[in-house]
Amino acid sequence: SYYAADMNMKDDAAGSFEGFIIGGTDPNALADEQGPRVEVFMNTEDFVFGGITSPSPVLLVKLEDDNGINVVGNSIGHDLTAVLDQNTQNTLILNDFYEAALDDHTRGEVRFPLHDLAVGRHEIRVTAWDVANNVSEGYTEFLVVEDEKVILDHVLNYPNPFTTSTCFLFEHNLHGQDLDVLVQIYTVSGRLVKSIEQRIFSPGDRLSRDNCIAWDGRDDFGEPLAKGVYLYKVKVRSASSGETLLEGTSDFEKLVILK
Repeated sequence: SYYAADMNMKDDAAGSFEGFIIGGTDPNALADEQGPRVEVFMNTEDFVFGGITSPSPVLLVKLEDDNGINVVGNSIGHDLTAVLDQNTQNTLILNDFYEAALDDHTRGEVRFPLHDLAVGRHEIRVTAWDVANNVSEGYTEFLVVEDEKVILDHVLNYPNPFTTSTCFLFEHNLHGQDLDVLVQIYTVSGRLVKSIEQRIFSPGDRLSRDNCIAWDGRDDFGEPLAKGVYLYKVKVRSASSGETLLEGTSDFEKLVILK
């Protein structure tokens, strides 16, 4: 309703308007029955399903939808949420942690810190809605290990077999640190033929192909090794652990040189 007054003429007036639209839908909106794309990682996008983390990792969720992600929080049951280890009684609400990409409402990400998780395997499921009320889920599993010791997992070299160069990769629990890495390569009879020492920064829990320990297939004297099977192991130490030595050693792995 409206009310108006003319203080000079000492007149007033009243009226009403009933044409307001509250709620409803846009009849010209494009049909959308596809939920958002939801990708779930731990710490960085280099994380792989089942990878290792510290007890306090960061949940990283990448989201994308043509109509945008619903994080308003005023629709019952339509929050952006995460459920850890099927514990629906303690659902994590992620709305306030969503950050849209610059100048692009269709995509964004969530960074949500987790704290003091128990050592062992965990799972987490993220549910997201778009503004057209379509829902999607993302899911991953991860292994929490103790901070007090270095854990190495999924140690490999790629490509394998190789001819002229290969790259050593591994997962670890020293994310966000400088690592002192030693790769030792042996003949199958146990003779050490090559030692590679390198300091490398690892922003996540896994070395990637563009941030790895590279090797050209030559021995410590610069000579190409003969084709065949070789053994290697990886040792990793935290470069920033001070007087406390944080060090881990992998099992022996195999590599094959083709010539």
